[in-house]
Amino acid sequence: MKANRAFELIISRGGREPAFLADRDRLDRVEVISIDTGEVELFWELPAKQATKLIRQLRADLFELEPGDFIESWEGRDVGADGTP
Repeated sequence: MKANRAFELIISRGGREPAFLADRDRLDRVEVISIDTGEVELFWELPAKQATKLIRQLRADLFELEPGDFIESWEGRDVGADGTP
């Protein structure tokens, strides 16, 4: 089973405009939620442009990795200034 069947990616944007037009002060929240338990497994609050890059990487890993490998890969990762882990 792939991680996208065990986890849901929830994105809460701090504004209505797309990331490339967003204010520098805008923060977006990115959460990975366990579908079985409803618990938050991973959480980040980042500037909009960084969040966009992170979301792209998370989606790719959700479709490629097994659930255990996905959590192991992302748990404890800090995201750099450019949005990459």
